[in-house]
Amino acid sequence: MRPKFEVYKQFKVKIMYLDAAKKREIFEKYGKSNTDTGSPEAQIALFSYRISHLTEHLKLNRKDYSTERALTMLVGKRRSLLDYLKRRDIERYRNIVKELGLRK
Repeated sequence: MRPKFEVYKQFKVKIMYLDAAKKREIFEKYGKSNTDTGSPEAQIALFSYRISHLTEHLKLNRKDYSTERALTMLVGKRRSLLDYLKRRDIERYRNIVKELGLRK
């Protein structure tokens, strides 16, 4: 009798949650163009997308501490970029927070 996980394994398809097309779409929507990878708004949007994905992963895998650490670090990076944007241009800060639906 074959174990159940082998049967499941043959149907398991690994799909990347963040491929180049998805990144381009995020940069196009929140950056100045689809190749604008450096603006704070584009980076904050990308970090927010990754944070939401990791949060969903941690809901299923509560003991995945390396992912928990990565999530904490991403939240810190996003917070730093938001603080930078707040210091430089308060209107851009308010727009990105409103668009992404962040709490602050």
